[in-house]
Amino acid sequence: MKPSNIYSSRKASLSIIIRSGIFYFCQTISVLTFAPIVFSLYRSPFESRYRWALKWVRLNMWFLEHICGLTYELQGVENIPPTNGIIISKHQSAWETLSIQAIFPPLVFLLKKELLSVPVWGWALSLMEPIAIDRGAKTAALKKLLRDGEDRLKKGLWVVIFPEGTRVPPGQKGQYNASGAILAHRVGCPVVPIAHNAGEFWARQAFLKYPGVIQMRIGPVIDSHQSVADIMQQAEDWIEGQMAEITTISNV
Repeated sequence: MKPSNIYSSRKASLSIIIRSGIFYFCQTISVLTFAPIVFSLYRSPFESRYRWALKWVRLNMWFLEHICGLTYELQGVENIPPTNGIIISKHQSAWETLSIQAIFPPLVFLLKKELLSVPVWGWALSLMEPIAIDRGAKTAALKKLLRDGEDRLKKGLWVVIFPEGTRVPPGQKGQYNASGAILAHRVGCPVVPIAHNAGEFWARQAFLKYPGVIQMRIGPVIDSHQSVADIMQQAEDWIEGQMAEITTISNV
């Protein structure tokens, strides 16, 4: 049975509006509190900076649960391998950028370089060793992903890649990019797919946060010792197969 949620009704009560406003206020205060701490550790080891960033992530997950009434149900945690690898995830919301960090060991994101220019938050993000690319220069972006991705993986970090490139509304599917599969094949590391329906509760660039339970599923490890096409096809098939089960609305 598909889980029900209030978001499918598209009705925002005054309570939801107020709670969403309180969440943004608390999130802003938390950024202004934690970012200076991360800045002060710019010469410290990555682990020290990441520890404080993770505290911020968990605090904001707490805000979502206790202010907005937004929680999640996780399946497949037993599929996380003991060694680091590449996470290929569905991208619908800002929620998964928080939750994946709260669930997995230390990791970095493949992201567009413009995010690093966002005042305070983006500056702190730049100290988390992300793989920041120019999405308009595809060849250079792939080369940077392969170079920096291999470096991060050799350091023992996970690498998170959203293969659709941008947040896609529930009920829709973007074109999957094979860059994550190329990196995995090159390095020979495990690939872990993730599916979730966070966009039904926290839509792209949306102010409102609807209460409910997000369904998040972590898939079986995909062996990277096969062709790039096979790696990517297995990841896409698994993710989209799970999305067909957990998606409760056709569009947002």
